[in-house]
Amino acid sequence: MATIEKTGNNRVKLTVEIGEEAFSASLQQAYIKTRARYNVPGFRKGKAPRKVIENLYGEGVFYEDAFEDLYPEAYENAIAEHGLEPVDRPDVTIENIGAESGAVFSAEVYVKPEVTLGTYKGIEVVGREYTVKDVQVDGFLEQEREKLSRFIEVDRPIEQGDYVLLDYCGRIDDEPFEGGTAIDYKIEVGSKTFVPGFEEQLIGLVKGEEKNLEIRFPDDYHSEKLKGKDVVFAVKINGIQKKELPELDDEFAKDISEFNTLEDLREDKRKALEKNNEERTRLEVENSVVNKTVENASIDVPDVMIEREVNNMLRNISYRFSMSGLSMEDYLKYSGIDIEVLRKSYRPEALKRVRTQLVLEAISKAEGIEALEEELSETIAEQAGHEKKTPEEFRAILKDEDLEYFKDTIITRKTIAFITDNALIIGKFKALNRIRKYAECGCLKYVSKGLHLRNRSRPARA
Repeated sequence: MATIEKTGNNRVKLTVEIGEEAFSASLQQAYIKTRARYNVPGFRKGKAPRKVIENLYGEGVFYEDAFEDLYPEAYENAIAEHGLEPVDRPDVTIENIGAESGAVFSAEVYVKPEVTLGTYKGIEVVGREYTVKDVQVDGFLEQEREKLSRFIEVDRPIEQGDYVLLDYCGRIDDEPFEGGTAIDYKIEVGSKTFVPGFEEQLIGLVKGEEKNLEIRFPDDYHSEKLKGKDVVFAVKINGIQKKELPELDDEFAKDISEFNTLEDLREDKRKALEKNNEERTRLEVENSVVNKTVENASIDVPDVMIEREVNNMLRNISYRFSMSGLSMEDYLKYSGIDIEVLRKSYRPEALKRVRTQLVLEAISKAEGIEALEEELSETIAEQAGHEKKTPEEFRAILKDEDLEYFKDTIITRKTIAFITDNALIIGKFKALNRIRKYAECGCLKYVSKGLHLRNRSRPARA
């Protein structure tokens, strides 16, 4: 049996009783499991009677082990009895314990806060439509031309836009400086990748020619050692190349695609860009609806939930760093950022994510939104494909918490679709039809790419 009292915002204190009979049986089990630990004169190890050990080491010698064996189930039963959802590990205090009286303990814990929903139906948002411009299509074609470009050696003086292979050595007061020397370095004349004045002085030089370039580094140059310094670069031209691009014609279209004409390729790219724009509009509408819904709700979020989300964010960032061969410690060292400063900077986003999750959960409960078995099966089949397994093979290795995660994800997606479908979207645009389609189809394939939700898992219960 357990009683409950509120000790603060979203924090409760459970007082739980463990009966004398259950505690007595647990004491005997604790004795059987641990008796070999104790050295008792006159008895072989593990053979001393319980009473002898208790007389020698104290009556409560087995209390801790007995309590630890009974506590988890007693706590879980108390949580279930009062319908609580803890969001952190409890602070446990043993209030009373004895062989003849049983045990009484208290557990103070933060619980998931109540959400007071505001308006979430009829949310008014503006749907912005994006149009595809010719310059975007042209940009795609130019990128494809660049992929097929080739460099041709030329026997003439350097011109603007040429690619030059050269050796250079920079000196300050006749002394080389760090980073100022290279062999067979390739530079595009006119790209402005070098310090001002360097590329301009290459124009007119020919292959094999050597020259000293007098340069003054800008006063606002990023390197303290070089800003405002007069430098002489000794350069030698090893080669001059000109970039040759393929003609933008039907043959080009055939080379890079399944289309026979350049016009067909242009039209296909335009349609792809239009589709991307529709998706962009859809995501913007979706995020606007969700953000306004969350703003309309009232929640007192426990700090422990914010900190836990910050931990999730840092773990994700650390994982991404590790994929690049960089540790979080290295990043903090190189950037000069203190970990506590970094944690503090993430708190606003962490709070937003927690609030979003809690509001969507509250709406799903209010509207009776559930994950259907067919939706779960389809999600599992999709994930199985990514893992190159059959749905049966993949499902066989899933744990209960994995299935709960998939169900939660489905419910979240359907809830987002529900509030989006019930929103008042202002503006006529093609993406509106796709938004409605996602909502009407039951969201089996609804993907909320633009919404940042934390990785959801079942609350830890200690």
